[in-house]
Formats: sequence, structure tokens, C-alpha cells
Amino acid sequence: MNEQEIRFCEAGGARVAYATVGSGPPLVLPATWVSHLEVEWTFPEFRAFISAFARDHTVVRYDRLGSGLSDREGVDPPTVDGDVRTLAAVVDALGADAVGLLGISFGSCAAAAFAARHPGRVSSLATVGGFAAGADAAPAALREAIVATVRAHWGAGSRMLADVWVPGTDAETRERFGALQRAAADAEMAAAVLEAIYAADIRDELAGVRAPTVVVHRRDDRAIPFALGRDLAARIPGARLVALDGEIHLPWLGDADAVLAALGREPAAAPAADGPLSDREREVLRLVAEGLSDAEIAARLVVSPHTVHRHVANIRTKLRQPSRAAAAAHAVRNGLI
Repeated sequence: MNEQEIRFCEAGGARVAYATVGSGPPLVLPATWVSHLEVEWTFPEFRAFISAFARDHTVVRYDRLGSGLSDREGVDPPTVDGDVRTLAAVVDALGADAVGLLGISFGSCAAAAFAARHPGRVSSLATVGGFAAGADAAPAALREAIVATVRAHWGAGSRMLADVWVPGTDAETRERFGALQRAAADAEMAAAVLEAIYAADIRDELAGVRAPTVVVHRRDDRAIPFALGRDLAARIPGARLVALDGEIHLPWLGDADAVLAALGREPAAAPAADGPLSDREREVLRLVAEGLSDAEIAARLVVSPHTVHRHVANIRTKLRQPSRAAAAAHAVRNGLI
């Protein structure tokens, strides 16, 4: 799959970074909460998920104002209305008459509200882990405690959110998710977006959605309970609800193939198992098998930790392994190193 291309457009006097990959009719993924276009793209699971759509669509993602590669200073506090304006600016920049929308998590609010307010500009709507009223996601005391923890200690807060959003995954996956959050935004912005999530309420708008809609939700989602997905589907005329097993909030983790199937996609073609690793990748994998961290490998090979991280990501993709440890074990068992 081709590499993503990053461009910028203006929304409310600020610059929004958006990425495109693939070709065909545009499919836009509104910003979830805090994101970083470049860091996300280093995750093999995420790239595989996006590539399933990029085979016949131009997939468009963007960082919300205040996070990632978009302007971080002097931006308005996050709200659903602000998110809809940003989404409209990105759609305008694409020059498309109509787009498909895939709203994941908080992105579902912007996607559904945009579809209701601009019915002629939306050809299809899909949501995964979505909701209409954020206050229903958790009791008030718990919502306040989560926001307070994120605002007071972003390291602890990001680890706490990883436990809620990606439960049951290995330590490396949770650490990568936590690191992504910290790279995407500072503590104040992260807390502000969480407050916007809990304040979101688009229930009164959903009757105005005219686009064909599918609502996908995992039954045991720890971050956004299944009942909220059911409520979202019930409020959109003609929407189809697809309930899936699982508790992980992010659709590209866990049984991602089931999510793709619910959205009418086939899993992306993965590189052939066990092949071919470059000489440098084998060298990196040997050091992983010895128990060295990325930083230690970087020092040994006199390269940057980012370069090592990229090699490890490529190795995991090629070997179809969920973690660096699993890739090393697989390589040893099969005589690859």
C-alpha cells in the first residue's frame, strides 16, 4: 500500500493536518479524540485496518485542532459543533460533492451530526464504538475522576485510558497506545477533549440523517457501553445495528476482521508470512530476541530509536505477529534468526 500523504487546510483560522491514502471515492474518518497522523501510521494493526478501505477509496484522516500535526496553540475548546466545522473544512479541501463517513468513537458524533446537517454531502455513514450522549458512558463521579487524573498526571492518565480502551492486550500494545496519546496532545488538551466527549449530545439531530447507516459496536466495549451504540442506531432512521463480540474499543485491535466484515470490507492482504526479512531486520530481530529494548538496540547499531521502532513494526507486519516478543519467538521457532 502506498504511503500516506499529509496536507493542511484551514478551519476557523487554524491549520488542520489531514492525511490521504488510496484512490477512489473519498471516505473520511472524523477525528476520534486526540491523534497523531504520523505516529498512528507506524502501527501495523492500524495500517492494515485502513488499507482494507484504501483498496478502492481515498481514505482521509485528520488530527483535531489542538492535537497531532494540526495547530495546537490558540484553538477553541473542543465541542461537537467545532468538530463538525473542522470536518466540513476537510471535506471542502477535498473538493468532493459527497463523501462516505466512518465515525469511530467520538468521531461518530461529528460524523452523524454532519450527516444530519448536510444530508446532500454524505453518501454513506458508518460508526464503530459510537454514541449519541456522552454523559451515558459512565457515572458522573467516574467521569470526573478520569478527567482529573488525565489533567493532573498525563502519564498515569494515559495508562489508565489504555486499560479502559484496549483491555486484554499485551503490555507492549498498551504502552504504544499510551505513548501515542502523550505524543498527540498535552494533558490539558486531552482532558478538554474528554470533557467534550462527556458533554456531547446529538440525540435531537439524529432523526435528520438520510444516508444509509450501519452502526457497529462490540458487546463488552469497556469505553463506550454497547447500550450507547444500540441507542445511536435506534435514533437514526433505517440504521442497521451490528453487534460483535469483544471488549476492546479500538476496532483495529482484537478481532479487526469481524469489524471489517460488518463494514462490508475484506481483511487487507497481509505480506506473506515469514518473508522476506532484510538483513538489517534480521539483525534487529536477533537483538530483540536477546531482550534488548529499542533504545538499547539503537545504541548497539548506532541508529535512532525511531529507526529501530520502524524496523520492529515492519518485522511484526511481515511475520503477522502481535508484539515484538511474539515476533522474536516466532523467528526462533522457525529458524529465521
